[in-house]
Amino acid sequence: MRRTVSMFTMTGSKDHSVRKRMLSNIYSKSFLQSSPHMRLISRTIVYDRLLPILHEAATSNVPVDVHDLNQGLTMDFVSAYLYGVRNGTNFLQDAPYRQRMLHLYQCRKPFEFYYQEVPNLLSWTKSLGIRLIPRYCDQANEILDSWGLRLCDKAEESLKSTKLEDEPAVYKQLKQTISKHLPADKNDVEYARNLEQQRLDIACEMYDHLTAGHETSAVALTYLFWELSKRPDLQDALRKELSTLEPMIIFPRPSASAELPPAKSIDSLPLLEAIVTETLRLHAPIPGIQPRVTPYPSCTLVGYNNIPAKTRVNAQAYSLHRNPEVYPDPETWEPKRWLRDVNTPSELEERRRWFWAFGSGGRMCVGSNLALQGKGASSSHKSIKLT
Repeated sequence: MRRTVSMFTMTGSKDHSVRKRMLSNIYSKSFLQSSPHMRLISRTIVYDRLLPILHEAATSNVPVDVHDLNQGLTMDFVSAYLYGVRNGTNFLQDAPYRQRMLHLYQCRKPFEFYYQEVPNLLSWTKSLGIRLIPRYCDQANEILDSWGLRLCDKAEESLKSTKLEDEPAVYKQLKQTISKHLPADKNDVEYARNLEQQRLDIACEMYDHLTAGHETSAVALTYLFWELSKRPDLQDALRKELSTLEPMIIFPRPSASAELPPAKSIDSLPLLEAIVTETLRLHAPIPGIQPRVTPYPSCTLVGYNNIPAKTRVNAQAYSLHRNPEVYPDPETWEPKRWLRDVNTPSELEERRRWFWAFGSGGRMCVGSNLALQGKGASSSHKSIKLT
């Protein structure tokens, strides 16, 4: 059985674009903003899970570990869209399980360099009986792999359901498109083997979306709330803008049927958008290198001619977002730099051209719209309650 390869790790542009096209529709902005599934996810996570926790903390005057809570929030949000509300995580309400699983995920972080940058060194030292990666990382990987497979198996079981809360939007789309490559004859000797390989390929792809989606969004939200916490006047301005939403976000919930404001309404708030964008600029969740492989036969990049094919090149959001010619005083968190009424169209266009929080081109993050919708919704809901 061949190894699994996710979209994120595909070096060939053709394979990557094929996989990305399988999922681009359900991650599009128009699809997400009009999706009844997304409305259900937002309502369930915000009204049933998040706001009760914040209300309890506020009334009892108990401190909240905001980053820990954000990790639970984003994991629940992303997993619900991937696997279905009932099949996804409930990290917000199950803190012990959240902390255990996130510990398993985070404990491997110090050793990611070896896997990404020097995998051959790992193989060589392993053949000599030298361990560069502690055994507990291998154990964590096994637990997380099994967990990812269980999430997919639960999503598979719910495909027969007609209930909205059971719908595994991303899993369903990926399964339908990948299944087209199975042999037509179920009695074919290769069918069972291909079916199991398909299960692993889907689980691998889904796990990548889950981990990347929850981690980056949690980091961005934590920085956003940290910056807001230092600026009471900006909090007041944001609350004033949020008060224009209809229906208003009120907790305790006025009725069991109470809805949240439409995603399009939240997306249209200029100050909130500026706050989210500026946070992603100064505190990019993936600030380091984003490698690419040059095409055949050669290419030219930033003045360098005839770069050979299959050469690894890198760019990074940290550097691009700190160009003082584009972003004056770049180390200052200043949402106003994104507002239309205080900047010229050419200034805004140039700043957006240099903005690289999600990459660009064919390799741009497929989940960027989901991430922005989640950040906007989470910021607005928390700001109503906390500011």
